[in-house]
Amino acid sequence: MLDRFTLIAGPCLLEDDGLNLEIGRQLAWLSSAVGIPVVFKASFDKANRSRVDSPRGPGLKAGLEQLRHVKGETGLPILTDVHEVDQAAVAARVADILQIPAFLCRQTDLLRAAGATGKVVNIKKGQWMTPEEMLGAVEKTQEAGAASVAVTERGTFFGYGDLIVDMRSFQRIRAACGVPVLFDGTHSLQQPGRTSGSSGGAPEFVPALVRAAVAAGCDGLFLEVHPDPGNAPSDGAAMLPLDQLKPLLERVVAIRAALAPVDVEPSVSAG
Repeated sequence: MLDRFTLIAGPCLLEDDGLNLEIGRQLAWLSSAVGIPVVFKASFDKANRSRVDSPRGPGLKAGLEQLRHVKGETGLPILTDVHEVDQAAVAARVADILQIPAFLCRQTDLLRAAGATGKVVNIKKGQWMTPEEMLGAVEKTQEAGAASVAVTERGTFFGYGDLIVDMRSFQRIRAACGVPVLFDGTHSLQQPGRTSGSSGGAPEFVPALVRAAVAAGCDGLFLEVHPDPGNAPSDGAAMLPLDQLKPLLERVVAIRAALAPVDVEPSVSAG
């Protein structure tokens, strides 16, 4: 898993079963329509919300049941993030991929607990980390027994309240760590603290950054999508509207086709 170009997509937080399944079924259809493997992602708990009164999600037990439902109804593999050591083994009963949030990418015990499940682990690159510094996080997870590891680039802090994406990062992480490198095209456009203490965003730039990252050689994509981002309980300010995903993926497929090596017939000398 994640050994070929893959899209990880879904809402930031799990909501009700109707909304979760609406997104999951659309993603399953898109996977078939555009020929890209899709993993459904959603969080059962967002432990790093900016404000104490921000919605955090249904919690571990209820959230895993919701994820199990999406998995059973859509056939999609599941990714969810873990924030605490004790969550890893429990989440691994349902999730195919465990994710380490960017803020926690240097937490040794958490990385090792995720790796010890034997699952695939996706590590979000910290917004303050250089590409090469991710090697330590990858090694901790691999040595603990992870089936495989990927790193996701999600932007680097540029002053206060903004992020930039260095398109060299995909090549540098791959060279340093020897693992697939994905691009998070929605969190990279967060604007922390811009909305009365909560994160804002600039989702109008998602397609441009995604196209650039694919052209720069990323090995997959991570996108938060929602049919109505304005009413999403978390990260709505940076989400891609669900109805914009298909045309974006069609452009992604076209860019990857243009980058594919071309078989050239050997020239034949006359005479």
